[in-house]
Amino acid sequence: MPTPHPETLPQLLWTEFGSALNMLESAIVACPPEVWGTQAGFQEFWYIAYHTLFMADYYGSDSTQGFHPPAPFTLSELDPAGVFPERVYRKDELLTYLDHVMQKNRALIRSLTPEKAAQRFEGEYRDFSLLHLVIFNTKHVQHHAAQLYLLLRQRVDDTPGWVSQPRWELEG
Repeated sequence: MPTPHPETLPQLLWTEFGSALNMLESAIVACPPEVWGTQAGFQEFWYIAYHTLFMADYYGSDSTQGFHPPAPFTLSELDPAGVFPERVYRKDELLTYLDHVMQKNRALIRSLTPEKAAQRFEGEYRDFSLLHLVIFNTKHVQHHAAQLYLLLRQRVDDTPGWVSQPRWELEG
């Protein structure tokens, strides 16, 4: 029997978060124009994908201080009034954002020493250790990736496959 691959906590966390992010990416890539959506709305495919990436970016931060997503995205997603973005974001914009989110969260997970994992992330709605935040963030991405897969199944009767390993290595 082969020797099992050594698994550290950061490797385990990255396997789950990275795989969830790959499922989100697969859903975005697979979405046909007629499903993407043309307006603002909580049920629009593009908006669910954007919301997921925005929050994964936000929760991939060490703290809420100074957080700002990359252009062309704004902080409207944090507005308690539920303000939608000013326009429908394109697929290529969200895939570029996904790359940013992947790199940011991969760096956070790589940095999780026991001391750093215990640090607090204190936002308006969350007060978690960074370790808890990574797990929470993973669940959030998984939840919305599943929603997007369901929308694809309902509207075009096709979905991308299951992802069990991230396509990006933790180191690198």
